[in-house]
Amino acid sequence: MKPEQLHLTDWQRIFIGDVPGLFYIEVIIRTAVVYLILMASMRIMGKRMAGQLSRTEMVALVALAASIGIPIMAPDRGLLPAVICAVVIVAGEWIISSIASRNQKAEYLFEDDLDILVENSVMKLDTMLHCRITRERLLAQLRSEGLYHLGSVKRLYLEANGSFSLVENPDPTPGLSVLPDWDTKFRNRQRKVHSRLVCANCGNASSSASPDNGAECTNCGNEEWTEAVE
Repeated sequence: MKPEQLHLTDWQRIFIGDVPGLFYIEVIIRTAVVYLILMASMRIMGKRMAGQLSRTEMVALVALAASIGIPIMAPDRGLLPAVICAVVIVAGEWIISSIASRNQKAEYLFEDDLDILVENSVMKLDTMLHCRITRERLLAQLRSEGLYHLGSVKRLYLEANGSFSLVENPDPTPGLSVLPDWDTKFRNRQRKVHSRLVCANCGNASSSASPDNGAECTNCGNEEWTEAVE
């Protein structure tokens, strides 16, 4: 459309468009066909498509939405290209999933691997940086699991699909509080263990009961220590 053909008061073009009214009946048919194509594609790709998606499944879903949605609104586009796109995407996702299920290296290549964010009540800050998980995001996840200090955490994994998996410590030890610093009223309700100091940054326990001023954490290099809570 040429610039001179655009007018802000052209309400018919804005709300109805420049297509014949009969096309809107065609849109109903096109939408129904595309809906059936998507339903069939999701069904063929398996139950995982209805749950939390993996990386390859997310790519397949986005590709389906991008390629199949065009024929709905474009009167000059037929439905056959959408069917071809759906067949290629479904077949590709099925082949990738089949290869990944038989070969661990291929699975790692396509889906990535899990990462350990918390190990034995200590945050692995290098891994968190690599995964782009902030300290605040990690602590919020632990709070959502009903935990209030790191001593209750044996492992916290970041799975390949981006979800968190928590393994609680069967024998919780005093650890770094995961409550926000500004929530002093709630933090004061936690019982402090004066004989155990932990790094205020990562939760690593001090090797001595009272580290010297300026003593660095062996895990992250932080020099600030705080009393563990339980």
